[in-house]
Amino acid sequence: MKNHNPFRYFKTSPEIIRLAVMMYVRFPLSIRNVEDLLHERGIDICHETARYWWNRFGSLFARAIRKKRFHPSPNHSNWQWYLDEVFVRINGEIHYLWRAVDHEGEILEAFVTKRRNRSAALKFLKKAMKRYGSPKIIVTDKLRSYRAAMEDIGSADRQETGQWLNNRAENSHHPFRRRERAMIKFRSTKSLQKFASIHSSIHNHFNQGRHLISRKNFKLKREVALAEWRLLAA
Repeated sequence: MKNHNPFRYFKTSPEIIRLAVMMYVRFPLSIRNVEDLLHERGIDICHETARYWWNRFGSLFARAIRKKRFHPSPNHSNWQWYLDEVFVRINGEIHYLWRAVDHEGEILEAFVTKRRNRSAALKFLKKAMKRYGSPKIIVTDKLRSYRAAMEDIGSADRQETGQWLNNRAENSHHPFRRRERAMIKFRSTKSLQKFASIHSSIHNHFNQGRHLISRKNFKLKREVALAEWRLLAA
């Protein structure tokens, strides 16, 4: 049985659709910025077309990236996690975006809740552990909800807190914050959850840690990431 072609009924080439989605999610651009940049390349589309492509194919591309992510061992992402949460305003109401990051800076899970209590922290931890297993060390800030949730699941002895220990998780919010400003906030919890999950996967795919490797290796990894992106949903 042949795989279903997601681009089957689209007149535009898959290469252009992938380019539009990548530009919108990866860089701090608005939908109209994407329309203008594509126009400079001789591609004439409406900004609503770019919005439709993002809504239709964003989740598809993110799923494909998660399936292709290579982990050398079952314990690759289970050595040490960094957890943190930031507030996000939706129609004037504060919501919280929880994020789990592994020891290499890869975003494992992004989860949106209306509260920042024990119940929300417990739901977030269970969701992350169901997909990636239980880590050996969990680094958090001093929010008491983490401690209460970890006591419920029997992981309180793995928690570590301290000044500057959680910088890896806090820094992982910066790319999202830049995108949030470009999008001029979110309109619903559903749209926030969808974008945060997709943005995390695509950020992982293109984040090569350029400050940790030589220029030559960075250019090589960047080319590989772009080549893999062009084959998504092929």
